[in-house]
Amino acid sequence: MQDGKNLIIAILLCLVVIMGWSYLAEYMGWVQKPDPAVIAQQQAAQEQAAKEQAAKQAEEKEQAAIPMFTPSSGRDVTVKSPLYEAIFHTGGGTLRSFKLTQYRMTLEPNSPLINLVDERTASVAPLGLVINSQPSWSTGKWATETEGDTITVPADGHIVLKLVGEVDGLRVQRELTFSTDTYLIREKVRVQNTSDQARSARVTYTVASNAGTAGDSRYDAMRIAWDKDGSLEEETSADTLEKSGVQAHGKIFWGGAMSTYFLAAVLPGENDDITIKGRVQKNVYRAAVEEPETMLAPGQTRELTVSYWLGPKDRQQLSAVSDQLVRSIDLGMFHLIAKGLLWLLQFFYSYVHNWGIAIILLTILIKALFWPLTAKSYASMEKMKKLQPHMVALREKYGNNKEQLNKEVMALYKTYGVNPASGCVPILIQMPVFFGLYQALLTAIELRHAPFITYLPGTDMLWLADLSSRDPFYITPIIMGLTMFLQQKMSPPAADPTQQKIMMFLPIVFTVLFLGFPSGLVVYWLVNNILSIAQQRMMMKKISAPRTK
Repeated sequence: MQDGKNLIIAILLCLVVIMGWSYLAEYMGWVQKPDPAVIAQQQAAQEQAAKEQAAKQAEEKEQAAIPMFTPSSGRDVTVKSPLYEAIFHTGGGTLRSFKLTQYRMTLEPNSPLINLVDERTASVAPLGLVINSQPSWSTGKWATETEGDTITVPADGHIVLKLVGEVDGLRVQRELTFSTDTYLIREKVRVQNTSDQARSARVTYTVASNAGTAGDSRYDAMRIAWDKDGSLEEETSADTLEKSGVQAHGKIFWGGAMSTYFLAAVLPGENDDITIKGRVQKNVYRAAVEEPETMLAPGQTRELTVSYWLGPKDRQQLSAVSDQLVRSIDLGMFHLIAKGLLWLLQFFYSYVHNWGIAIILLTILIKALFWPLTAKSYASMEKMKKLQPHMVALREKYGNNKEQLNKEVMALYKTYGVNPASGCVPILIQMPVFFGLYQALLTAIELRHAPFITYLPGTDMLWLADLSSRDPFYITPIIMGLTMFLQQKMSPPAADPTQQKIMMFLPIVFTVLFLGFPSGLVVYWLVNNILSIAQQRMMMKKISAPRTK
């Protein structure tokens, strides 16, 4: 009993000593009170440590996300979308075929669909990954989670094709995402070092296009193109691409093979250290876009994002992807004017539903806007025309004295108040619009297979059934040449006989040049010439009409 009392007393005494000592130490300043700032700093450090731990756990989870797999023999999987039908080979994810369901090769209703990846193109393995210079489709081992031979992209949705493989001792996972409303294919590539030593990893994406998608003309040629630092660059020489190829390095937004109307391109992730290489192999235009090399620690995973565009060069759809990708449509140095004119062209088409009529309406609008400038030009030419007898007399009098002849001619201009340059200035002001519209009509995919006058009147022969191709009977370019000749006859002749001969040959030169032009462009020039002739006749009547008091 006494022992129990002693134990209780001892415990109480210990508590008194501990509490008293703490109170005394705090009172004497031996123990410093906690600083609120220090507490806040400690809490922040704990939160940061917690975040780092969570990130580490997420990374470990992501690394574990690349599953083990049993390699299997590759098979073809068809991906069906409202916009395309693609066939992929699961032995690496290469394309076997890529047909655009809304575009055909020719005007015939049963014509084959445009296939960006035909049999020859498939032989160079487009969309295949190259890992550390190793072609993953031939040196790697692959498997897929996808069951069945066909997957369909759901309406207003997307679907994912997953592939897992081993390439050059690295575990690789590909996730290709297909959407129902775009030609853009998005991909995540995960590369994991499964060894117990650090490994380097360098990933290259490939793309290729069937050269047959380009038209048989110099206005629709295949090329290797890329966007470097926001500037479009390209190589059109098949000989150069076959012998040495092209290469560029830096901030590459996209790169690939394209014609005037179709594009097959790789869009790598944002990086200032991207390399693109382009070549022609077996008459196939092929591009490779290479990521910078990185080191992977044992067990470490690197995730890369990349996209592919395989489809038409439609401005609205390309703009929805990026400002850089839409530059694949080369509108020239007057691109701002060309964009505005294309908007007007689409505006007219929304009402008349005929691109040929839309071109005519746009030509009339442009002619009306420049009417005052053209009128000044014609008035100046009429003044020059009235001076022609005086010019002939001066040449006869001072023909051997060029210096004196120039002085007399300038004095003649001054006497009659004529500025010889006034007729050229209005034309020079209009030139940016002419060039902008020329480039717009040349590159607009809306004009491809767009009819104006489908059959030659009174016959069943196709005529202006495709505004992106030449007039098969050369009717419009010949009429255009005749209108140019008529304009020359209505204009005052040049003072120099040599210049007169050159000007008379211009209609012939332009006619020959326009024989191979897309008929949409010829329609524009023809209508523009007809309107110019009508305006010139109106001005001549106005000038020659007697003035009433």
